[in-house]
Amino acid sequence: MIEAYAFLAMFTLQLLVMSIVLPTWIIRSVRARVKDFPAARFAQLYPGVDHQRIRERYLKLYLVANACIVVLGLALFGWLFNYLQRPDWDDGPVEALVGAYFMVQALPMLVIAVISIRYRKLLERLLDAKRKATLKRRGLFDFVSPFTVFVAALSYFLFVAYVMYIAQDPFPGFAGPLVNIIAMTLAFTLEAFVVYYLLYRRPLDPLETNESRVYTTGVGVRACVYMCIAGVVNLSINFTLVRLDLQRWEPFALSAFFVLTALLAFLAITSAPRQPEAHELSASAAP
Repeated sequence: MIEAYAFLAMFTLQLLVMSIVLPTWIIRSVRARVKDFPAARFAQLYPGVDHQRIRERYLKLYLVANACIVVLGLALFGWLFNYLQRPDWDDGPVEALVGAYFMVQALPMLVIAVISIRYRKLLERLLDAKRKATLKRRGLFDFVSPFTVFVAALSYFLFVAYVMYIAQDPFPGFAGPLVNIIAMTLAFTLEAFVVYYLLYRRPLDPLETNESRVYTTGVGVRACVYMCIAGVVNLSINFTLVRLDLQRWEPFALSAFFVLTALLAFLAITSAPRQPEAHELSASAAP
């Protein structure tokens, strides 16, 4: 039963991190970010509309949504606790429910992302001029250490070697080396595309300063690199558990992966960016 109690402890951590800790941090971040909002210009274009009240209403709805998700998580915890007391419990339904719950936990963040896009468009209408930007050459190693990138690349090749090894004596349900290698290659390619976009994108926020852009770019780049490593580790652990006939540890591993994902996102957000080593190109004013 130790695997059942280990999973319940990890699922509790998943509930706390995803639906309490991160939402609290996001709300604080939003309130800090809007301090430069052009309230006077907004009042001119939209007389009688209280921007602050609208913002607080959305934040309140965000809090309520996460509170409901916490209640749902507690109910799911109760069901899981009772189900795992059965000697014949199966890991399949547990993993499906935990995965579905993680998707529910992520929904409020997606809503916040959509609202952020609308907020950016509002700022574009409010601002009469764009900020001046300092253009500097920014590369991958300005945000992530070469060692971390090396570990990410090494993890990919080790994964390829591992699935080729498993293919010599595959377990039931193994999709084969080709399918797994293609899937992991697509995942790494997608992350690489996101990194490229973040490094060379045009500014999305009219209020975005050079320092702010460096920070947000660093967050995204570090998150992508960390997720590449975490994805390989998670899938490799899954394969290993099946090979060792320890499938009942898979729910624990899955929930741990979700917690790790959240913690990596938090680490990417809070870690300081590396000092850029490239030379400054020029300074110009955006039209």
